[in-house]
Amino acid sequence: MKRKYSEIREKLNFIIDKKTTDDMAHLTHYFHNHKNGVSQYFRPKAEKYLYQLHEELGLVEEPNFQSYLPFEWDIPFPTPKKPKFKFIDLFAGIGGIRLAYQNNGGKCVFSSEWDSFAKKTYEANFGEVPFGDITKISESEIPDHDVLLGGFPCQPFSIAGVSKKNSLGRQHGFLDKTQGTLFFDIARIIEHKRPKAFMLENVKNLVSHDKKRTFKVITEALTELGYSIHYKVLDAKHYVPQHRERIIIVGFDKEIFNEQEQFKFPEPKNVELRIQDILEPVVNDKYTLSDKLWNYLQEYKRKHQAKGNGFGFGLTNLNGVSRTLSARYYKDGAEILIPQEGKNPRRLTPRECARLQGFPDTFKIPVSDNQGYKQFGNSVAMPLMQAVGKNIVKELQRINEPEQSKVAVCL
Repeated sequence: MKRKYSEIREKLNFIIDKKTTDDMAHLTHYFHNHKNGVSQYFRPKAEKYLYQLHEELGLVEEPNFQSYLPFEWDIPFPTPKKPKFKFIDLFAGIGGIRLAYQNNGGKCVFSSEWDSFAKKTYEANFGEVPFGDITKISESEIPDHDVLLGGFPCQPFSIAGVSKKNSLGRQHGFLDKTQGTLFFDIARIIEHKRPKAFMLENVKNLVSHDKKRTFKVITEALTELGYSIHYKVLDAKHYVPQHRERIIIVGFDKEIFNEQEQFKFPEPKNVELRIQDILEPVVNDKYTLSDKLWNYLQEYKRKHQAKGNGFGFGLTNLNGVSRTLSARYYKDGAEILIPQEGKNPRRLTPRECARLQGFPDTFKIPVSDNQGYKQFGNSVAMPLMQAVGKNIVKELQRINEPEQSKVAVCL
C-alpha cells in the first residue's frame, strides 16, 4: 500500500534540523525522478542519507531503500504522470515558473534556490526541496533536460577582462565577460548540458542597464553558445490585474532547430482585468494601515510632489490594474493600497498577492505574512510564463514529430 509523502515527511521532521537542506534535496529529487532516467544523479547521496536516518532513528533492520519510494504525492502540484518534456528550475524562488511549465506538461528534474524560506514554500507545494547556491553546484551534477528555466537576479556585469585562471582557461568570450555574475552559472550549465531551449526572465531595466551594454553581453554570450535568441518586454497586465513588465529571453539550439523555429511571443489578451476581482471578501483589520503609517505616507507623498517627484503611495483603482508588486511590499504596502470606505486603506493580504501573480488558491503559503510578501513580490506572473512556455513547447513538439512519424512507419 502506498504511503503519502506528508506522512513520511512528518516522521522525518523531528530530526530534519540536523540535516542540511541538500540532504533533503537529494532525497526528494530522487523520489520525484525514480526510474525516469535521471535518478542516478541523486541516488548515491539519497541512499547515504537514508542509512544515516536509520542509525539516528535507532532502527535495527537493514534499510530497504526501495521501501521508501512507493508513496503518493499528496501535494498541491504533483508532476504530470506522462510528461511531454523535462526541465530544470534555476533561481526557483517559490516555483512560479515551475508551475507554469508543469501546466504545459513538463516534468522538473532539478531545482535550485538559495533562500531557506522560499525553499519551505517550494517543498510545501511541490514536495521537493531545491538544491542550494547554484554557484557551488557543478554542471555535471545536473540531469539532462530539454528546457532550462531561470529568473536570474540581475547583477552588474563587468566587461573588463579577468585572469585566464578565473575564466576557466578562456581568455575571451562569454566566460570572460560574465564571470562573477549569476548569469555566468546559467551560461556554464547551458554550455555543458545543451538543452534544446531555454527561457530566462528578468526586470525590464536589464535591457537598458549600463547603456545597454549588459544586455548586449548577455545576448552575445547566448549566441556564442550556439542558440538563436528571441527577446521581448511583456506586460503581465494582460493576464493578471497588475502592471508588471519583464524581459523574457528565449533561446533555441541552432544544431537542433537550424534557426528555423517558428516561435513567437504570445499576443496580448484583449481582456479587462480588475484588481477588485482578486480581493478577499472579508479581511482581518491587521491589514489596515495605522493612523501613524497612513499619515506618514501622505506627508511623504506631499513632500515629493512639491519637489516635482512622483514618489509616494499608490491608492489602487479597484476597477483597473495595480502597480507592480515588489519584494519590499512587506514594509508598508505603499505601492498597492486598497481603499476602504470609512477607514484607512489597507495592504493586500498574502493570498491576494498570490492571486495578483496568478497563483491558484490551492497554492500553500506556509510562511509568515512578511515572508509571503517578499516571496510573491520576487516571483513571476505565472499565467504569463505559462503563455510563453506554451509556445516553446509547440516548438519542442514540432521537432519531435518527424521522429514520431518514423517510429509509426517502422511499426
